[in-house]
Amino acid sequence: MTNLRKNWFRITAIGLALSLVGGGIVGAQIEGPKRGIAPIASAGDFEVTGVSVNVVGDNAFDARKKGWEQAQRIAWAALWRKTHNNVGASLSDSTLDGITAAIVVEQEQIGPRRYVAKLGVLFDRARAGQLLGVSGVSRRSAPLMLLPITYSAGAPTVFEQRTSWQRSWAKFRTADSTIDYVRPSGAGGESLLLNAGQPERRSRIWWRTILDQFGAADVIIPIARIERQWPGGPVIGRFSARYGPDNKFLGAFTLRTTNSAGIPAMMDQAVLRMDQLFQSALASGRLRADASLVLEPEVVEEEDLESAGEDAAAEDQTGTDLQKSAAPSLDDVVRSIVPEGQATSAPQPRP
Repeated sequence: MTNLRKNWFRITAIGLALSLVGGGIVGAQIEGPKRGIAPIASAGDFEVTGVSVNVVGDNAFDARKKGWEQAQRIAWAALWRKTHNNVGASLSDSTLDGITAAIVVEQEQIGPRRYVAKLGVLFDRARAGQLLGVSGVSRRSAPLMLLPITYSAGAPTVFEQRTSWQRSWAKFRTADSTIDYVRPSGAGGESLLLNAGQPERRSRIWWRTILDQFGAADVIIPIARIERQWPGGPVIGRFSARYGPDNKFLGAFTLRTTNSAGIPAMMDQAVLRMDQLFQSALASGRLRADASLVLEPEVVEEEDLESAGEDAAAEDQTGTDLQKSAAPSLDDVVRSIVPEGQATSAPQPRP
C-alpha cells in the first residue's frame, strides 16, 4: 500500500510538472518577444517625403527654422507638380504655415549655425485641397487585409517579431492610395493566426473565418526577401506581390543598398513601389476580390419555380378529385332512406 501511494505521488508530481511546462510554452508563444506595430492613423493629409535641406542661420534654432520653411516651399512645389503636372505659383511662408499639418524628421544634423536634414511635410487636406483643387480619392478597392512576409537567412517572418518590412507598412500613409488596406498590428494571438504558412492554405472556409475577424474581403501578400552578400556588405532586397487565397502573382522588383544600415530606407522605398504595383493591378482589373470568399443567398432558378408550381397544381387537382369522390350523390341518399324491395309508384292522374 505504501509503494502504491509513493508511485501515485510520483505520477501526480510528473504530470503537474509537465502541465506547468506545457502552459509555459504556450504562454511563451503568445507573449514571446515584443511584437506588434500599430499602424499610424491615415487621416487623409497630403504627404511629401524625402525633402533635403541644407541651410545656414544665425544660430542652431534659426538655421532649423529656415530649414523647415525651405522644406515647406520645396514640398508644396513637388505636391503641385504631382497633382497638375506643371509648375504652379509659389505661396508665402505664412500661407504655408497655415496649411502645414506636421513636419516629419527623417534625418537631421544640427550644427552651431548649420542645419542639414531630410524631412517630410504633411499638408492639411481640407485647407490644401482647396488651393490644389482636389478633394480626395474617388474610387477605392474592397477592404484588403495586408500580410507582409519577410524572408531573412531563409526563415520566413510575419508577426513573430518586429521587422523593418512590418514597420515600413505600419507607418505608410494610405490616404492617397486607391487600395483600402486593412493592416493587422500583429499583437496578441494574431501572430499565431497570421503566419507564413497561411498563404499556402486554400480552404475558403478557413480564409473566410479569418477575413471576417478583420472586416476584409480578400488578402494581399507583399513578400520581401533579404539577401546579404557578406557581413557588412551590400544587401539585395527581392520583392514580390501576391494576392488571394490562391496566392496569385502580381509582380516583382529588386532593390539594393550598400549595407545593413540602409535596409529601413530600402523598405520604405519598396512599400511605395509595392503600393503603386497594387494600384496598377487594381486599375487593370487583375486585382479583384475572390467571389468564392463572399457568401451569397441561394438563388432559385426559374425551372425550379415552374416545377414547384406544377407540383402545387397537381396536389390541388388531386384534393379536388378526392373531395368530389367523397361527396354522396342524391340517388345514394335516397337508396339509403328507402328499404330495398319497396318500389316507388309514379303519381296517378286525378279523374
